[in-house]
Amino acid sequence: MSTEEGDIAPEKPKQDEDEIKPEEMKPVSYPVKVLYCPECTLPLEYCEFMPEATLQRCRVWRDNNQYLLEQEGFDLEALNLEDTPGDKKRQKRGGRGNVKSKQKKEPDIVRIARIPRGKRKFVTRVTGLATFDINLKKASKQFSQKFSCGSSVSGDDEIIIQGDVTDDLIDLISETWNQIDEDHIEDLGEVKR
Repeated sequence: MSTEEGDIAPEKPKQDEDEIKPEEMKPVSYPVKVLYCPECTLPLEYCEFMPEATLQRCRVWRDNNQYLLEQEGFDLEALNLEDTPGDKKRQKRGGRGNVKSKQKKEPDIVRIARIPRGKRKFVTRVTGLATFDINLKKASKQFSQKFSCGSSVSGDDEIIIQGDVTDDLIDLISETWNQIDEDHIEDLGEVKR
């Protein structure tokens, strides 16, 4: 391979200082024997990544079973579980963090409104049931079974019932839930969305 003008001879790749030379590598005998920690159920090399409470139990187990680890040929210096200086920052896990609980309101008024939907069709909107600690999904299902129509929860404190059922709905609410008197039910009549 001759080099002409303009051709560049390929250079030999430089060996990194971190590379392990083949003569320095330890021979591996297969199958590889892995010893698991009975406290965290991970291989011994991974105990250090466990939460602090589990890590303490792993340390106690290793201190009590050093003879077993030496018999198996483990390097106890490599399996160091000592505290590292400095403050560890652990990853916080979990859902939505600090969820503010909703403040319960005083029982309010249940408002029933008839909303036009097209020429001669209506839907009935019920609001205020949640202030009486009524499960809206169960109430919606009861309305749809009683009136043989569709009913759904839409919003925090709103149930939409297909059809104009305002008169029957007032009676059903006062019969079903004793804590709601007819004084607490207000019929708004026909309103626009």
